[in-house]
Amino acid sequence: GADCVLVDGTFWTEDEMVRSGLSSKLAHEMGHLPLSGDAGMLAFLNTLDARRKIVIHINNSNPILDDDSAERAELTRYGVEVAYDGMEIEL
Repeated sequence: GADCVLVDGTFWTEDEMVRSGLSSKLAHEMGHLPLSGDAGMLAFLNTLDARRKIVIHINNSNPILDDDSAERAELTRYGVEVAYDGMEIEL
């Protein structure tokens, strides 16, 4: 029933850091739930009735930072916003 939900958007996939060669750890090993996948944050957000859903704390390896990426388009289809520096939230 919240008007706005802010959630961790650090990683798109569980193995993002491993595949990019930036770390040997998976997302869950660093305490993060990836956005994608059947048990990911996006699936959870889809169950909420919040007016606004915004992902914050985004790692620089996450493809959602590219406005033209397929991953960003998927967030848009789910009605999920991506936080940005200086973003103001009005409810």
